[in-house]
Amino acid sequence: MSKITGTLVKMPASLAEPVAYQLALGEHRVALNALLGQPLTLGYTGNIYCDACGRKTSKSFAQGHCFPCMKKLARCDMCVMKPETCHYFEGTCREPEWGDSHCMVPHIVYLANTSGLKVGITRHSQVPTRWIDQGATQALPILRVATRQISGLVEVALAELVADKTNWRAMLKGDEIPLDLKAEAARLLPEIQTRLADLTLKYGAEAITLLDEPVVGLNYPVLEYPKKIASHNFDKNPVVSGTLLGIKGQYLIFDSGVINLRKFTGYEVSLG
Repeated sequence: MSKITGTLVKMPASLAEPVAYQLALGEHRVALNALLGQPLTLGYTGNIYCDACGRKTSKSFAQGHCFPCMKKLARCDMCVMKPETCHYFEGTCREPEWGDSHCMVPHIVYLANTSGLKVGITRHSQVPTRWIDQGATQALPILRVATRQISGLVEVALAELVADKTNWRAMLKGDEIPLDLKAEAARLLPEIQTRLADLTLKYGAEAITLLDEPVVGLNYPVLEYPKKIASHNFDKNPVVSGTLLGIKGQYLIFDSGVINLRKFTGYEVSLG
């Protein structure tokens, strides 16, 4: 393979058997599944470029942004991490047009099996991408809601009963036990029925729709899961090298350790 260099972005992935991954370096796209079992080297050049404006920055903020963009872009606001705090209706959204296309659109509330049972939310257009990014082995859409804020309020209610975070170390060990997500949904939804009724009363009869979807199974291209998780970090060591043993979530699994590529969005990296 000839050396290619570009700025990292989140690995594009598509639902296949197994999930099909690409490494994205600037304009370059490299099919990763075909490289399983081969030695690869990723080298960080020391340059970081903002994922939004492209300017060079000495430090990455909010997954790949320079400081000015982190302060002004809606995608970097705290309500992205905590959608229940959305302030669009107060007229204080940093970018109302961005809010129109990313927040004021239907969202899916789902159950997933990542490092165990968890609840999550995503824009309707990000199914199944969101599940792949989290390394879920099973996923089940349970509710369709009108906006991101409402999805966050539903997630908060469910998070009192079930985890809303993924234990990435456990996820990368690949020993998830299959779950009956339909049975879990049937158990959990009645527990928040009062909360759902209150939200429907506040936001309208069309705000929340109960779904009856099949469970989606996801299989990842992994030759061997690590027995012990050692993590690579470009900020500590600019060269990551080893035999590629697998890809899951946004992680590359080497025989020398694992690396979360999404964490290093905007880093200029060479592949060889």
